[in-house]
Amino acid sequence: MSLFNKMLASIGVGSAKVDTVLSKAVFHAGEVMEGVVKIYGGKTEQKIDALYLAVYTTYIRESDDRKFTDKAMIQKHKVLDGFTLAANEEKEIPFSFVLPFDTPVTKGSTRVWIQTMLDIASAVDPTDKDYIQVEPTTLANTVLKEIENLGFRLRKAECEQASRKYRGVYPFMQEFEYVPMTGEFYGKLDEVEVVFLSQTPEKAELLLQIDRKARGFGGFLAEAMDQDETFVPLTVHKHEASEIKSRIYQLLRKYS
Repeated sequence: MSLFNKMLASIGVGSAKVDTVLSKAVFHAGEVMEGVVKIYGGKTEQKIDALYLAVYTTYIRESDDRKFTDKAMIQKHKVLDGFTLAANEEKEIPFSFVLPFDTPVTKGSTRVWIQTMLDIASAVDPTDKDYIQVEPTTLANTVLKEIENLGFRLRKAECEQASRKYRGVYPFMQEFEYVPMTGEFYGKLDEVEVVFLSQTPEKAELLLQIDRKARGFGGFLAEAMDQDETFVPLTVHKHEASEIKSRIYQLLRKYS
């Protein structure tokens, strides 16, 4: 019977199960995440090689002029090294780790989840998937709010495959696409896209794509050739938060 149970466990029948309970469902990028991983033993003793928690997100990838939804790992955290789990044994393993500052914000179609993985040799690895809501850092939130205060509305937020020029640690970049609804830039700009290239607690490196509205035949030609788009880098610091709106306004005015 024991050998039979081990054989079943090796194909995932009657094997260990895992369930992660987070302290809450909403986190800010850069915040410490805490929780407990609950592990339930199966019908037979099993050797667990390691317990991992990983942060994943979705992004749009292009291939052969077609778009696909793919997933990317943002961080992998080892919670525990190898141990033996007895039959029907229950364990609770507390954990804490920092959610990376560049974790995508869960706006628009962006999804972020915590994947729990038990690494078991010669067996199907039990997993658990918990979706979380990710809010922007204080600095990123200030940038996005000030753009809205200039009369823009968020139309789309999506993680897309990064070009070679801007590809960093991850294969994607999160783009926030804003359209002018009121104010000075209504009728002058088609849209403004914001990308956070990197973030720390003290500063953020941004890229603004400013899309001017076509004016006349020459403007339509420029729009058709994407010459109406300007890419502008911008660095903002925490201690200069009160100046962010003015700096963004000056850039938009310059390129509109």
